[in-house]
Amino acid sequence: MTTSTDHSLPLLNSVLDCVGSDIVSGAIVPGSTFTLQSLSERFNVSRTVAREAMRALEQLGLVSSSRRVGITVLPMQEWSVFDHAIISWRLSNEKTRQEQVSSLNQLRLSIEPMAARLAATSAPVEERREILALARKLHELENTPSPRTGEELAADLRFHTMVLHASGNEMFAALAPSLLSLLKGKSVFGSAKRNPLGGTAELHLDLARAICDSRPDEAEALARAILDTARTSIN
Repeated sequence: MTTSTDHSLPLLNSVLDCVGSDIVSGAIVPGSTFTLQSLSERFNVSRTVAREAMRALEQLGLVSSSRRVGITVLPMQEWSVFDHAIISWRLSNEKTRQEQVSSLNQLRLSIEPMAARLAATSAPVEERREILALARKLHELENTPSPRTGEELAADLRFHTMVLHASGNEMFAALAPSLLSLLKGKSVFGSAKRNPLGGTAELHLDLARAICDSRPDEAEALARAILDTARTSIN
């Protein structure tokens, strides 16, 4: 996203995270304006770093810039709402978290069941086998949690990513990082005692078997059941 040199990257990321978070949370409202100079002074950074931050914000659709007006904050309709940075900022803020969770849940419910149906219809044998192996691992991990932090989450992310890729729809596959940001968000903002699999390991295994056995109707229904069962708010 940026062309900043290595030594200025931490400063750039700090400015970008702060301003980006302020914009998506509404702390800086659409229509507000600021300048590179004010950005430099606020964060005590060079104009070069401020300019790189402005360019990154422009790429995300959060601001537009012009010589006469300066930098103008844009409304949500202009944002690159599938970008991981924007999703992360919205999930990390209490004011926008629930709205982002709801949007991601709705998107997953619209796409993942169809992806599962397509995977059961036309996925290559090796992809079906990997999905089944991952489901078996999830089942094992739910019954015997791993001592390694994050192993359950990693396996769950891989499982759902594989289902999206196995659909054969390249646009579904490309959406995987955005769609599955919700799983990471629940890991970060949910209860430390919460089962990361949400008690759905058996459903995952049933889904994998339906995909392996080319049962598209059942695969679609099971994928929807997993999402309905696991759908909870981040507290």
